[in-house]
Amino acid sequence: MNKKVIFRILLALAAYGVFVLLVVNFYDDNPANMKWEDREAFNRQYIAKLKLDEFTFEQALESLGSPDITEAKKVDGTNYQVMFYRTQHVKSDGITTQEECTPLLFTDGQLTAIGNIAYEQFTQMKPL
Repeated sequence: MNKKVIFRILLALAAYGVFVLLVVNFYDDNPANMKWEDREAFNRQYIAKLKLDEFTFEQALESLGSPDITEAKKVDGTNYQVMFYRTQHVKSDGITTQEECTPLLFTDGQLTAIGNIAYEQFTQMKPL
């Protein structure tokens, strides 16, 4: 009788281990499919690791998904785009605001500023 119980426990642990391995290896950790709380945490952690001039606009779309808010303009032949990704919760109203987001400024497709300074730099540039 003891051998049957031990066998069933080991079988259950093995099945659980296989399930965990499958989830870890095949679950798509796509920000678009996350709950808003999980997406905020993912965005915070990902943005904290970014390095200026080593991250592109295309990488942002691929890794972080579509931004919650975006603005763009062209000044003296240079393209500027600021993308806002939600990183904090302020108010439960169903609307994402700039205060709930971290801005990323891209200059000709390269990341040049992160955080509030990014939007300040963006707004100070005057288009032609």
